[in-house]
Amino acid sequence: MSACHALRRPFRLLAGAGLLLLAALGPAAAQAPKVFVTIKPVHALVAGVMQGVGEPYLLLKGGESPHSYTLKPSDARALSESALVFWVGESLETFLVNPLETLGKQARIVELAEAKDIELMKVREGGAWDAHDHGHGQAHGHSHGHSHDKKPAQGHGHGHSHGHSHGHSHDKKDAHAHAEIDGHLWLDPHNAEVIVTVAAEALAEIDPANASAYRDNAQKVIARIEALDAELKTQLEPVKDRPYIVFHDAYQYFEAHYGLKAVGSITLSPERQPSAQRLREIRKRLADSGAACVFSEPQFRPALVDVVIEGSTAKRGELDPIGAALPAGPDAYFEVMRGLAASLRGCLMPQS
Repeated sequence: MSACHALRRPFRLLAGAGLLLLAALGPAAAQAPKVFVTIKPVHALVAGVMQGVGEPYLLLKGGESPHSYTLKPSDARALSESALVFWVGESLETFLVNPLETLGKQARIVELAEAKDIELMKVREGGAWDAHDHGHGQAHGHSHGHSHDKKPAQGHGHGHSHGHSHGHSHDKKDAHAHAEIDGHLWLDPHNAEVIVTVAAEALAEIDPANASAYRDNAQKVIARIEALDAELKTQLEPVKDRPYIVFHDAYQYFEAHYGLKAVGSITLSPERQPSAQRLREIRKRLADSGAACVFSEPQFRPALVDVVIEGSTAKRGELDPIGAALPAGPDAYFEVMRGLAASLRGCLMPQS
């Protein structure tokens, strides 16, 4: 055998071994389904479930509002190619209803607001909530082994078909029912655990080869959420009775879970400029309640907060329910929740 052939043979053996190794390691990556997720906190939970198998596509990558977004061509293409779509529902990503019916018709669509065991709450009326509104009216409740001391609202008229996977025929009654739901449901840690479980089962169903990986990952993410919950309860305990005002009513799941005392919001909808009357009402609520802080949001104009707190002793803070400036990935949900807790505690903690 020539020296040249003698040299070639080990390289052929190494190449063959490399191909065998890729064959052994590659199926999960090659078979990972294309998954589309709308907002960063939910994307983080799904990414945690998919870790080691694949990465979901994130729609709202920065400070865009989920209430009013326009799909880019790259988003439309990703949606049309996806096998699985996770969104909260029409109450939050209203802009996505028609694209799901056209571009997403080949995908399995998981509407989290319709998921079994998700606890939903109704949008509170008005910017200066009355005492009965502050009781956190719940749209419908599913038991999952814990108590928020919240009762389902009667006569809500919002029927759920929890087993649906896709197809959205929204009539006017459905649209009205969806409009009454507060879509910021991920801010309750127990809802986050439900999202993780729902994601793992949906992924396992469309990708059975990786089912055990999804379910194992889900257990790890849920353990992280439980640890986070205990951490935040300790952190927020000293400020539970301190009143505050938010920019828009996006935090009642967080408030109800941790027993916090929000007393009003500057605006009902972040897309609508509050009227002069609304600002007068909220300034009166600020004075009457003795609210310690008024919180802005990075996605919207902070100048309104200055108008509200002018002449008062209230401090200004910032809350971000979707993690506008955070890098996407499995840690984003935890950073969003820690960020909310740190901002609330930092602004509300009495000065020693």
